[in-house]
Amino acid sequence: MNRHGAVPEAEFSAGRQRRVRPWESAPGIHDRPQTADLPPVTQRIHRRWDRFVRLVGDDGVQRLLGSHVAVFGLGGVGSYVAESLARSAIGRLSLIDFDDVCLTNVNRQLQAFPGTVGQSKATLLADRVRAIHPEAWVDPLQAFYDFNTSDALLTPRPDFVVDAIDNVTSKLLLLQTCLERNIPVVSVTGAGARLDPTQVKVDDLSRTKVDPLARVLRRELNRRGFGMSGEIGIPVVFSEEDVREPEVPQWDEERGFHCICPHKEDSPHACEKRRVIYGTASFVTAAFAMAAASVVVRRLTGR
Repeated sequence: MNRHGAVPEAEFSAGRQRRVRPWESAPGIHDRPQTADLPPVTQRIHRRWDRFVRLVGDDGVQRLLGSHVAVFGLGGVGSYVAESLARSAIGRLSLIDFDDVCLTNVNRQLQAFPGTVGQSKATLLADRVRAIHPEAWVDPLQAFYDFNTSDALLTPRPDFVVDAIDNVTSKLLLLQTCLERNIPVVSVTGAGARLDPTQVKVDDLSRTKVDPLARVLRRELNRRGFGMSGEIGIPVVFSEEDVREPEVPQWDEERGFHCICPHKEDSPHACEKRRVIYGTASFVTAAFAMAAASVVVRRLTGR
């Protein structure tokens, strides 16, 4: 306990173990199934979809049961996207995130509890999704998206991609790859540093306002030849709320920022490599996620 009466969060962290990261060594990451190899899609509409059928119809639910969506990034936005899609009858889900649960994720990530610290975000979320939608094909992949893993992680070819990646380099690569391969994608920009979920918007990346991450993505994709004369073709979930600079926690006042993430030593996106750590709120990250899931469902059902 420090002089302010707060218990340092690091005391609650699970013990860290050195390991080789899965994307470097895991068998199968570069030997992915093709769509034809996946289990057959269930043809029977279970009664659990009763209320959703009444909204999108039998044909809409059948289309969703046969759809494959890949969610990249399973944090405060991506975890809610995955669960919403599971509750929207998506029959095939690839869930991709390189990271393990950190205690600091508890305020906004569905799979994060004090008791799950140090466990794979992808595996935990897959278990949650299967409990909701037992007939679904759910594929958890603990991997970092980059040039080396791009082809593998986009196999089998998804019908839709949700980009909820934090790393700007990986995010740009994923968006560019989806544009080049004509894979429908919805991208989520900066959900951190905001408190007002009513300012969340959806529009083409070429028309976003305020959001600095969207501005970077737009500029870099323009440089690569996308959207030079109009729309870029990527629906983006963003906020028009101004970014809020982070408050300084009491524990930072005493010794500066101290990362407590499990396996931070071999993380490609460790906290201590970032310029600034923004605050987050679940009611904002979830609002971004619900908007993104809505884009996916409406596009896949044509509604």
